Amino acid sequence: MNQTRLDLSRSFAEGLDHEDPLAHFRDQFFIPRNQNGEEYLYFCGNSLGLQPKNCAEKINQELTDWQNLGVEGHFRAKNPWYSYHETVTDSLAKIVGALPSEVVAMNSLTVNLHLLMASFYRPTAKRYKILVEANAFPSDQYAVKSQAAFHGFDPDKAVIEFKAKDGGVTIPIEEIIETINLHGDSIALVMIGGVNYLSGQKFPLKAICQASHAVGANFGVDLAHAAGNVLLNLHDDHVDFASWCSYKYLNAGPGGISGIFVHEDHQNSDSIPRFAGWWGHDKQERFAMKSTFKPIPGAQGWQLSNPPIFQLAALRASLDIFDAAGMKALHEKSQKMSRYLFELIRANLSNVEIVSPVDVSERGCQLSLRIKNIGKNFVSELESRRAILDFRSPDIIRVAPVPLYNKFTDIWDFVALMKSVTLP
Repeated sequence: MNQTRLDLSRSFAEGLDHEDPLAHFRDQFFIPRNQNGEEYLYFCGNSLGLQPKNCAEKINQELTDWQNLGVEGHFRAKNPWYSYHETVTDSLAKIVGALPSEVVAMNSLTVNLHLLMASFYRPTAKRYKILVEANAFPSDQYAVKSQAAFHGFDPDKAVIEFKAKDGGVTIPIEEIIETINLHGDSIALVMIGGVNYLSGQKFPLKAICQASHAVGANFGVDLAHAAGNVLLNLHDDHVDFASWCSYKYLNAGPGGISGIFVHEDHQNSDSIPRFAGWWGHDKQERFAMKSTFKPIPGAQGWQLSNPPIFQLAALRASLDIFDAAGMKALHEKSQKMSRYLFELIRANLSNVEIVSPVDVSERGCQLSLRIKNIGKNFVSELESRRAILDFRSPDIIRVAPVPLYNKFTDIWDFVALMKSVTLP
């Protein structure tokens, strides 16, 4: 696709779909339809991914084994529940760029961030600050502020935000590193979203991690909008910890199980505290019911309770598709789709400001659009005309073309729809 001579015709988009080697994966998802039976233009995978068609089969298998085996399903089920969480380990490790020993599926995202901060936010009277990006997802803000307060610090003083000097939504990496260096030895933890939920900006984790470690701070990442969306290399980047949800780009359904990453450098350290539970205890001794906790080596040692099998089954359904497609190929298509959406908007919608980074390498699939003087009713109008996306107050629309199930013609039709709707 030559971006300097963009063909604005729909036939060009049809050609891109025809040439797309990943196009057939769309057929493995249910695409929502409107009352007229037309498929929606679904660009809301950054909030909730679509259902894989093999999801019901995966869950029904566990329902059948529960029906027929009862408690014996823990060891005699087709996919024994006792070790079911381990069946997703290799797939998750590939998605986040980790060793299998560094990841485990467990709990929900904010629960996991609190558990990980219990291990990696260890403030002292001098070193107590937590640095986060401006416009971090509210749940992250609540989490870090409550952690600071729990340790006896004033959250207004302990939590520092990276903010763009020009007041923009995106934050230059130089200004992030400058803020880290400014606060220096008072920082206990830097925690950032791998991809910012509002702007779609992808942060250079390796550079931020190096700057954080250089001043003696731990570095953690919320990957809610990054896992399954962008290429990640958590192990090589030496990120200390991370967590993600699975209901967005990982398509595991509403409230899908979360996952964590703990770098191997920390996995067997006796100096790192953690909250313990029996599912994190040495598997060989788990049923010996000993009162002294002996953690499983690796990230599994952070587990508390046995995981929800039906949620794992839904996640397994999606990960089978990720395994077949491969993150590298998905990322290449995502960048191609994102460039195409960017150029179509720029060519057709002069009154729409794209607030996501211009450089495709600095964003995930999401483009955030600012349209002045609009409200949620505008998004409702688009939905009535076959487009599903979301609105963030006061004036931002988030549009996320997902490479597993979106088409280039979806993008063309969406921009044409936007152009046809009367904008303020």
